[in-house]
Amino acid sequence: MPSNEQRRQAAKRKLERQLQRRAEQAKRRRVITIGATIVVVIAVVVGVFYFTRSSDDTAQQQPQEQQPTGTSGPCAYAASGEQASKAVGLPPDPAQTPAQGTKNVTVQTNQGTIPVTLDRTKAPCTVQSFEHLVQAGYFDGTDCHRLTTGEGLRVLQCGDPTGTGSGGPGYSIKDEPPAGLAPAPSPYDRGGSVTYPRGTLAMAKSSQPNSGGSQFFMVYQDSYLPPDYTVFGNVGEEGLAVLDKVAAAGVQPVNGEGDGSPNLPVKIERASEAA
Repeated sequence: MPSNEQRRQAAKRKLERQLQRRAEQAKRRRVITIGATIVVVIAVVVGVFYFTRSSDDTAQQQPQEQQPTGTSGPCAYAASGEQASKAVGLPPDPAQTPAQGTKNVTVQTNQGTIPVTLDRTKAPCTVQSFEHLVQAGYFDGTDCHRLTTGEGLRVLQCGDPTGTGSGGPGYSIKDEPPAGLAPAPSPYDRGGSVTYPRGTLAMAKSSQPNSGGSQFFMVYQDSYLPPDYTVFGNVGEEGLAVLDKVAAAGVQPVNGEGDGSPNLPVKIERASEAA
């Protein structure tokens, strides 16, 4: 029969074997875990490299479309850097822009028909642009956003699809200053202002040169402004009757008294070239 000392030695050896087995098992688990981690890391690195390379390849294979910055013809239409309110592209700009003759356009509104005549002799590049916008349906379904009824400035302004006064076609037109306009009478003659007579069709713009785009104004009563606004046609009698009706209904002042949106809303349903 084993003695107590022998039993203690046997138990000690058994415990040592158990501890050794556990250590070996833990070591194997660590090796497996480290190996798996390495595999995962390699897979991630390879995946990132592949994705990045694929994206770069795609970018190289499909370069971004270059937007035209302007035309090379005599009108030199320039991209404005602002998004077009309606996508119409730049107007055609042939080597020789027609500078003679007229073109009739019918502006059909919810308040009546406004016939206008475009005059190439006054502003060939502006007329060319306006025809482009008409043919593209740019004005269709747009509101005339501004009416002025104050002394010295009586116009209806249209041509902005956003109806805010800040929209445009994405390009600008060079100024074609009016010639032959009479000086403004006193007290409106300050600063060399001239008379834009009743029936004038002219381009709106900012205070910056060559900033006209699509917005235009129709004069229903003599108005006095600096000679900076391109005159490119006139409004027919039928159209002036419509403008008189709209002006008589008054204005919701937004930019000051007598300057804002018309009380009688004016929507251009369709603008089209007339025969």
